[in-house]
Amino acid sequence: MFKKMISYLIPVTIFLSKSTLSKSLEVTWVKGKLILDSENTNYSYGNLQNILRLGLREIGFEKIKNMNEVLVLGVAGGSVVKTLVDEINFDGKITGVEVDPSIIDVANKYFKLNEVSQLDIIIDDAFEFILKTKSTYDLIIIDIFQDTKMPNFLFESYFVNRICTLINDCGAVLFNTMLLNDQDNSRNKKYIKEFNLDNFKIRTIPRIEEHNELIVIEKQN
Repeated sequence: MFKKMISYLIPVTIFLSKSTLSKSLEVTWVKGKLILDSENTNYSYGNLQNILRLGLREIGFEKIKNMNEVLVLGVAGGSVVKTLVDEINFDGKITGVEVDPSIIDVANKYFKLNEVSQLDIIIDDAFEFILKTKSTYDLIIIDIFQDTKMPNFLFESYFVNRICTLINDCGAVLFNTMLLNDQDNSRNKKYIKEFNLDNFKIRTIPRIEEHNELIVIEKQN
């Protein structure tokens, strides 16, 4: 409690560990709230939660509340899961896929992610998972980073095409991206320009928290 009170004056780090995939993981009290950071960026419960909350609001809280199954690719500390459950009151099934088991250990210990009864965590590579899954989903959230880097496969046409085959009618994809340089800007523009799947609409929510751009893909009737 003392550390939480002090955090209104200065950030107080309570956990720091090396991670093979994320370089480092750090849990810090900031203004009375716990956040999870990697070496160079926020992973959960800080700006990232605000970014994904905005994307979910753009899709529609009421629409999401009435969905049955959500897939989260890239769980980290689970802030988007908490937004779904605590703020939107989504009571359907949530499947979370995370490649780094050390992050899930941190999420369970400090953010009580294991207390979300409707959440099923799968330790796997997101690309491998979407190739194997037999399920379909009403909403797929893609939030995959290794510190500030995004794996190239996320922007390959095969990946987005496969993702869209897993979306139920009137469902949606929320894809969080990071733009740090001209190359990243060009990558996103190319992704949008080349997207041409029938029965899907794509749009962007640009420059959130300075470096993030959300891509929203919605399946039409």
